[in-house]
Amino acid sequence: TLDPERKAAFTIDSFIPIVNQVLDPGFIWVKGDSPYKTLADLVDAAKKNPGKISACTTGILSDDHLAILMLQEAAKCEFRLVHFDGGAQQLTGVLGGHVDVAFDNVGSVFKRVGTGEIRGLAVTDNERSKFLPQIPTTKELGFATVISNSTRGVGAPKGTPAEICKVVETAFLKAINSPEMKEKMDAVGLALKPMVGAEYAKYYADLQAQAKKYTEWALKMR
Repeated sequence: TLDPERKAAFTIDSFIPIVNQVLDPGFIWVKGDSPYKTLADLVDAAKKNPGKISACTTGILSDDHLAILMLQEAAKCEFRLVHFDGGAQQLTGVLGGHVDVAFDNVGSVFKRVGTGEIRGLAVTDNERSKFLPQIPTTKELGFATVISNSTRGVGAPKGTPAEICKVVETAFLKAINSPEMKEKMDAVGLALKPMVGAEYAKYYADLQAQAKKYTEWALKMR
């Protein structure tokens, strides 16, 4: 909705946020044998070599793309952006030695950290991920403004009666809080984060405001 070239037929206000299911924190990682052992190593290299250290995303204007812009702003450094069409290409690019660092999400690759294939540098959240408790957060590392997550939720078209939204909310909360759902989400590294009502509406609006700032920046660079 924030990119005029995409000519979206809807806006953020076309929907009513009903219930959030998952909050998958952003994750900055490199190949297992990368020379960058920490986020500080990566940032220092990017400062010394502006536009030379390649950082890849899972798509233009994705949460990963905006996370790179956040870090560039906070750390006063510049990466060379490489945009892929998804996580599979991203994984191939970094493990193949074609790209230096990936901006991704915990759920995409958390199992590969344990194998040593990849090395996690930071989780872009306020709290450590329960799936990667050994990996520090960007907040811990001095970049409190670099907070990026991929959330999955349910909404309805604007004007949907409140009683219908309430039925949907109740049904999804029951599913989200069920032992079966928790077990399946844990297996794939997705953290459940139920949000409803005013809390979810505020999160929805705050996320849009954050995205607007960095999307406008990205569009100027296009």
